[in-house]
Amino acid sequence: MIRVALALVAALSACDATVDMTGNGQSTHSEGLERSAERQSERDALVSGLSRKGIIDKRVLAAMGRVHRHAFVPDRVSDLAYYDRPLPIGFQQTISQPFIVAYMTELLHVEPQHKVLEIGTGSGYQAAVLCELAKQVYSVEIVPELADSAARALQNQGYDNVEVRAGDGYKGWPDQAPFDRVIVTAAAPEVPEPLVEQLATGGRLVIPVDISDGTHQWIWLVTKDAKGHVSRERKLPVRFVPMTGQVMED
Repeated sequence: MIRVALALVAALSACDATVDMTGNGQSTHSEGLERSAERQSERDALVSGLSRKGIIDKRVLAAMGRVHRHAFVPDRVSDLAYYDRPLPIGFQQTISQPFIVAYMTELLHVEPQHKVLEIGTGSGYQAAVLCELAKQVYSVEIVPELADSAARALQNQGYDNVEVRAGDGYKGWPDQAPFDRVIVTAAAPEVPEPLVEQLATGGRLVIPVDISDGTHQWIWLVTKDAKGHVSRERKLPVRFVPMTGQVMED
């Protein structure tokens, strides 16, 4: 069951060619869900476009082809759901461009046995993609209204391997740590140390980091090796909405 834990936090007010759709033979609980064929041709076209743009992980492409993006956007922009572009979802937030969702997910290297932490649930779309790939997803959203609507959307789409909590994602989800993978979907001025601490050995963390004033954001890959040594690698320039809450106070 999806649970929305409405945590009262002080920072709540401070608040983005043909592809083999069978993946690589590995499956998770969500991969076994039956999905309607509604707008499948649009998803197929989206996946083909992602492949041409350089996304090569077959499980990621298959997940992108299964998730109904139109179920995670407002009705007023539903016709644009399968365009490769971000869309507004209210509360000054956006649903990320599908290419960025696929790119960040590919960087994570999610395996079926993994437990994944997402910071910034937003519409729930990225969480749905992760649910297709991982054993369990935990997602934190600082805007309670978005946390609630995302949880409903995920439940309506049949995802039962995800929990959504309203709260400040800077702190992660300590009582469920460690996590095999962590993904952040808002730009932080630095990599939050609590998220690094909650990353398991052998883990990967993907996060957009704003190194200046909002004009120079990059996706960073953070890895923790078997000895606990942390490495950071800059990957791709991007533009995300800012991460809010305690991260802005440190």
